[in-house]
Amino acid sequence: MTSFFIYKAILVVVVFGIMLMAAMYSTYLERKVAAFIQDRVGPNRAGPFGILQPLADGIKMFMKEEIIPEVANKTLFIVGPCIAMLTAIMAGVVIPWGGELVINGVPYVLQIIDFDFGLLYVFGVVSLGVYGIMIGGWASNNKFSLFGAIRASAQMISYEIAMGLSIIALIMMTGTLSLREIVEFQAGGTGSTWNFWNVVYQPLGFLLFLVCAFAECNRTPFDLPESETELVGGYHTEYSSMKLGFYLFAEYINMFISSAVISTLYFGGTNFPFMNDLGLSQNAITILGTLAFFIKIGFFVFFYMWIRWTLPRFRYDQLMYLGWRVLIPLAIANVAITGLVMILTDRI
Repeated sequence: MTSFFIYKAILVVVVFGIMLMAAMYSTYLERKVAAFIQDRVGPNRAGPFGILQPLADGIKMFMKEEIIPEVANKTLFIVGPCIAMLTAIMAGVVIPWGGELVINGVPYVLQIIDFDFGLLYVFGVVSLGVYGIMIGGWASNNKFSLFGAIRASAQMISYEIAMGLSIIALIMMTGTLSLREIVEFQAGGTGSTWNFWNVVYQPLGFLLFLVCAFAECNRTPFDLPESETELVGGYHTEYSSMKLGFYLFAEYINMFISSAVISTLYFGGTNFPFMNDLGLSQNAITILGTLAFFIKIGFFVFFYMWIRWTLPRFRYDQLMYLGWRVLIPLAIANVAITGLVMILTDRI
């Protein structure tokens, strides 16, 4: 029992460290991707190829002057970014980062906790993130911050509906809310006869989920809550020092976690082609599966950045029209089509 708790504590620290490192170096990667697309060099002063730029940015955030507006609600002004950061980190505890590692005959699963309702947990935690944005925007007592917070709340509520409907079709097919069981399902486990990744069976559901993930993470072309040309900086206009850093870090952690969820739900998670035909040990397969999982996550993180520096921002009316008039009807149609196919193929 003691070794179990020690293992879980180590796993929590490792996952927490991975998420922080992913957030830090996502800022570096974002600048490099932007520089490549715009035919620039990007960060190249702090360390070889600018690799220490995220550390320099972190030190700058810690060293900057702490400013709290006199007219702000000081308690809520501090609570807002804390909630945003906390909810972003909490989502990572149910992600299956790998299979089983067998050490001295004892299996250790590379997942902090496997809820039977893991998918609902992710949705619930991510939904709470909007409170951090709303509280921070309102507590700033700044009209631009409030406009950004209202935009964020309306946008997240609108796109969560289509995202939830896209997941319903996936749940109908897999018959589970456990993220680990969904991964096993895509490997032909848990009695499944559908031995392909879920994106093969749910291409429309994947596309809907991907678009909604952009909106949930406030990423371009859905970055209306912080559109600099209209709202200065949106909901974090009045923030500085590490409070601003918490909001920025939370966005990148959310991007990393959403990439992990997309990879888990639609691209097999830790599964990779011919993994059962290599004749390797369980530990070797687990390590390779974890590497494959992070490669998939890295691809989607890059895709987020590619889209940001390629597409222009929507107008707000276009954002709402897409969410309510396009994505939700398509998601409902996807649920109906999935049910019909399952009935016709006796997959129920």
